[in-house]
Amino acid sequence: MRFLAPVVLCAVVLASCGGGSSEKQTEKKEEAASETPVDNSMVSPGAAEAAASKGAALIEQKDCKTCHKVDTKLVGPGYKEVAQKYEATEANIEMLADKVISGGSGHWGEVAMTPHADLSKDDAKEMVKYILSLK
Repeated sequence: MRFLAPVVLCAVVLASCGGGSSEKQTEKKEEAASETPVDNSMVSPGAAEAAASKGAALIEQKDCKTCHKVDTKLVGPGYKEVAQKYEATEANIEMLADKVISGGSGHWGEVAMTPHADLSKDDAKEMVKYILSLK
């Protein structure tokens, strides 16, 4: 009898620790299902994701995050703010890529963006395409 009480106590403790995981999985599934779908009907399958992933990877490699965030203004504007201001046209992509490479000020205030002369034009365009996809 002396040994039965600790065994029963251990069994009760172990049984009480196992619950709750299915509720969390259900909540995660519900959250994922409630997100609004994006209309990509005008884009070839995989093209937007490929451009976005390349542009995002290039931004991660450079010093962009020192002055920019996705959602909020830091030193420079947030990427979503840039995406709201500029339509994703070839002319805007070209102009913004040149701006990233040459730097300057005036479009977003007096604080100058440092030039990124080591960046290729194609890489700058990929970065801009990613930023403009964040609307």
